[in-house]
Order: sequence, then C-alpha cells, then structure tokens
Amino acid sequence: MFRGRSRHTLDAKGRLAIPARFKEVLDHGGDDWLVVTNKDSCLWTFTRADWRVLEEKAAKISQFHASGTAFLRYFISGAVECQIKQGRITIPLELRVTAGLKKEVMLVGVLKRFEIWDQDKWDEEYKRVAESFPDISESLPDLGI
Repeated sequence: MFRGRSRHTLDAKGRLAIPARFKEVLDHGGDDWLVVTNKDSCLWTFTRADWRVLEEKAAKISQFHASGTAFLRYFISGAVECQIKQGRITIPLELRVTAGLKKEVMLVGVLKRFEIWDQDKWDEEYKRVAESFPDISESLPDLGI
C-alpha cells in the first residue's frame, strides 16, 4: 500500500522521482509501469494491476448513464501509462497542465494509489481537510473504521 507524504521537484521535462517506499510497493507487484490520470485538482497514480480492476468496473457502466459517461470522458480518458525509468516517471504535459503542476509537488500515499499535487494546491487541501477532520472522524465508524 502507498502511504506517507513527500515533497518532490518536477524537472523541465516533467520527470518525477518515485520515493523509495513507493518503489517497494511497485517492486512487490513486479511492474515498472504506473497509470496516471486526472482527478479533482491533482493526479491519481495507480499500479497497472489496480488500474485494471478499476477499468473492469468502469467497462460495466451503461453507455447511457450521464454520470458514468462523464466519469469515462474525464477520468478514464485522461489515463496514461508511464514507465518507470531510472526511478522516475515522465508526466505528460497535458496531465501536468490539467492538474496545475508547477515545479514543486507533493506525493501523497492513499493506500491503493498515490496522488500528485502541486505544492501550493496541496497546502490548501491539507489545511481544508485538517480543519474538517474532527467532524469527519466521527463518521468513520460508518465506514467500518
């Protein structure tokens, strides 16, 4: 599972170093590819195995369901496979622009995936969730936690 947060720098070509603890997760799965797509104000990054599970579910969405179509058009169509080379991936320009990534980014492990945030956007998001966490944490038993 992906967990933890770390600050990183994108180079001019959009290359991003993968933290060692995330590489361990990938090595365990035996794959040197990640699937990266846009979600909200960041990028979601999956192993190919976890992405396939999501794709199988998405393939069952009715073509006539408006929310499903929007999900497919935005989330699924944005997906790009990125090979890990020398411990780095290259994030395509279109995804960097969509997520507003500049030079300084934050990688955030959230179990089956990790997120890539522009540092300034992450600071805002973290402040927002930190302020709401006391209220949100009361509903965690409803989620089985």
